[in-house]
Amino acid sequence: MKNDLSAPDAARLLGVSLPTLYSYVSRGLLASVSNGQSRHKRYPQEDVLRLAARKSDAKRGGQTATAAMHWGLPVLETQISHILDGRLLYRGCEATTLAQHATLEAAAGLLWDDGASDYFQQNAPALPPGLASAADATPLARAMLAMAMLAPADMPHALESGPALMRLLAAALLQTAPSALPLHQQLAQAWQADAEQTELLRAALVLLADHELNASTFAVRCVASTGASLPAALGAGLAALSGDKHGGGSAAARRMLTQALAAPDAREAISAFYKTIAPAFAGFGHPLYPDGDPRAAYLLGILSTMARDKPQLAAILAVCAAAGQLLDARPNADLALAAMELAFDWPEGAALSVFALARSAGWIAHANEQAASAALIRPRARYIGRHQRDWK
Repeated sequence: MKNDLSAPDAARLLGVSLPTLYSYVSRGLLASVSNGQSRHKRYPQEDVLRLAARKSDAKRGGQTATAAMHWGLPVLETQISHILDGRLLYRGCEATTLAQHATLEAAAGLLWDDGASDYFQQNAPALPPGLASAADATPLARAMLAMAMLAPADMPHALESGPALMRLLAAALLQTAPSALPLHQQLAQAWQADAEQTELLRAALVLLADHELNASTFAVRCVASTGASLPAALGAGLAALSGDKHGGGSAAARRMLTQALAAPDAREAISAFYKTIAPAFAGFGHPLYPDGDPRAAYLLGILSTMARDKPQLAAILAVCAAAGQLLDARPNADLALAAMELAFDWPEGAALSVFALARSAGWIAHANEQAASAALIRPRARYIGRHQRDWK
């Protein structure tokens, strides 16, 4: 507590108003903690000082560092997507509105060039030779291998390559032949989904198509900025997605649901589960959505209507609600994906496959935008170790 600051003190150090301080918290730039005795939040002094240093760096860096990341700060401009007031927008179109009717292919066209062209009329590509040897690998590992097998010259930075890459990803993830069928239908066929589930898959793919500058998208843009091929950039995105703190969120949420459903006391099992992985609440909370993840709300809303004649789904949703109450947190997209995977007996890891295939649309958009800028991403580091000393 001695190292925690009150809101007025933190705002004073940062040179901002209280509303701006609170916006820093909602945007994930600053953490807040509760002292357990008061409703007023406190702010770790070290975090506040670090943010103040970053603000000072930004002022010194000037417009050049802000407008482009090469030799600047980790800030970049994009026309692709943004998160505003708890809403996710693709080129100004709200993702939840698109999810009502659009396909992933339509969302990809919007992200790539504002829907000016229909890129998905071409035929399905052939699988890279040798991918069949990876039959025992995980879906994500097969997808990464498929991207690595594509020669740089085969897939330059061009939007015309996008549909072929997405269809190859679907084939690698599902271990099927490449197909020109709509991507949500390919998932549905592989997992024997009925008509309701197929529509849910369509909506989920649209909602997950992009998410501003997340970790995997940043990795994609870094690789694309070097002039590497589009498959290489997508391979970087898949690698970043494989981490527990990114694409692994749905697997952790599934484990929580499975343990709670099997336990005599679901609430006790939920509490025990989250104590072992604290402070990360798998499936709950998102710093960019302080009032709740709209993607999760949309998908869980559909699941609620489907649960009326599906006892297993109703039980899963009851666990989701109980966990939210215990954690005092709202669900995020990871929980919705985990609930879908578990409720409909899709293969374990299906949620991550949905995530990877959907996000490939956004990755392609960001890779091409970055390549078109001709800017190399090379942020500066702030050294915090020992200063010059003699070596002994």
